[in-house]
Amino acid sequence: MFTGIVEELGKVKNLKRGAAISVLEIEADKALEGVKTGDSVSVNGACLTVTKKDKNTLQFDVMNETLKKSNLGELKFNQPVNLERALKTGDRVSGHFVTGHIDCVGVIRDKRHIEGNLVFEIAPPAKFMPLIAPKGSVCVEGVSLTVVDKKSGSFTVYMIPHTLKSTTLGLKGHSAKVNLEFDILAKYASTALC
Repeated sequence: MFTGIVEELGKVKNLKRGAAISVLEIEADKALEGVKTGDSVSVNGACLTVTKKDKNTLQFDVMNETLKKSNLGELKFNQPVNLERALKTGDRVSGHFVTGHIDCVGVIRDKRHIEGNLVFEIAPPAKFMPLIAPKGSVCVEGVSLTVVDKKSGSFTVYMIPHTLKSTTLGLKGHSAKVNLEFDILAKYASTALC
């Protein structure tokens, strides 16, 4: 379980593709603290299990299903990634409850300033639009954000300068693919209505 509050930007050191499992190596600093083999770390919003750790690198085995459902398969050498260690009991939940199970990849349709605020318009696959609620939570690339507006086929989120500086979202442009995880309460409510 995570909060969607990114702790640091790591860097991709390697992505070794395998037939069933790929190996992802990430250079990190803060995300290494107190983490051991078997622990969960959110990488761009995807919950991954640490399989190896050395003084400045975390290694993860990544299943093909994760590569299909997320943008992790497109990572390049030295590309920054958002990192968050798993929530500890007793910590503050500054964002919202995030499972780290990516629902889909969305596309940034627009990135513009409105009244001094940077706004992203993101289009998920159509079947996920019922899970979007204005003023509800959404996790974009592992970052907990509030939905500002819902349109036909897209939603908008505003970015504060701290988020742009502390995460990879400031590096994303028009047509960029982003990992999306929708609010767990919205998913359960949607399931209950079926």
